[in-house]
Amino acid sequence: MQFKQALAALAGLVFAASAHTQAAWPAKAVTLVVPFAAGGPTDVVARTLAASMSKTLGQTVVVENKLGAGGTVAAGSVAKSPPDGYTFFIHHNGMATSTALYRKLSYDPLNDFEFVSQAVDVPMTMLARKDFPAANLQEMVAYIKANKDKINVATAGLGAVSQLCGMLFQRAIGVQLTEVPFQGTAPAMNALLGGQVDVLCDQTTQTIPQIKAGNVKLYGVTTKNRIKSLPNAPTLAEQGLKDFEVVVWHGIYAPKGTPKPIIERMNAAVRAALKDPDVAKRMEDLGAEIVPDSKLSPEGLQSWLKSEIDKWGPIIKAGGKFAD
Repeated sequence: MQFKQALAALAGLVFAASAHTQAAWPAKAVTLVVPFAAGGPTDVVARTLAASMSKTLGQTVVVENKLGAGGTVAAGSVAKSPPDGYTFFIHHNGMATSTALYRKLSYDPLNDFEFVSQAVDVPMTMLARKDFPAANLQEMVAYIKANKDKINVATAGLGAVSQLCGMLFQRAIGVQLTEVPFQGTAPAMNALLGGQVDVLCDQTTQTIPQIKAGNVKLYGVTTKNRIKSLPNAPTLAEQGLKDFEVVVWHGIYAPKGTPKPIIERMNAAVRAALKDPDVAKRMEDLGAEIVPDSKLSPEGLQSWLKSEIDKWGPIIKAGGKFAD
């Protein structure tokens, strides 16, 4: 009897200690892992959010860049991190597409993480080199079909959203083009500016300055509706590519088993950051759009990730794009 009482007392102490730890969270800096290079689109979004979230949490949110294999290195690392509330992860569409792109993953996107929140959506733009001989999307499609063996499409590498957008575009117009992969969006854009490649689909965080400077040709945006940052640019859907939509969405995750009270506080910090006028202005300048409240819950992110896995899996497998 005394032994059982001692166990009960010990369990109570452990529970109390755990509750105290969660209540005191965060007691030190929190790390937000970004799976891509510093200065890239996801990194810019992460650092903008982190600066505001630090004020809400009362501790610094440190951004750590962990590169490799289209984000899977970082995802695998976070999945194996202690679920103590001091490691979080921000990733874009690659969280969903990795299951089809990579034959072997060290983690399960749907089952090895806690879901915190979505954050912002970044529209994509369909571009061509400045001297591309087409005035609008209809002429562009006609020219590509007539010269498909001579036209190439740049991507930021395997699994990049630029590659996914390019694959969906080729599927929509019924052609297969030569793909030219680069190590990131910056070199892909440089190649387009230099005329070494013909077509590129990339996000507004990278393309708006080049579009406004007249350095590339813009043929449309990939969202359902026109966007504030490029109000005169028609969507691809309204120009005839029915249901064409590619948006770079960003979700925040934690290792599986991270206590629910910590997830809730982190979710609240994300929501506060998205209401911060400085964050809103920065996102607007980047062409990024803050997601509606319906997407900000952990359940909303989980449901969205599942739908994106179901959407992109068949497209990627049909395109035969895989990595070991």
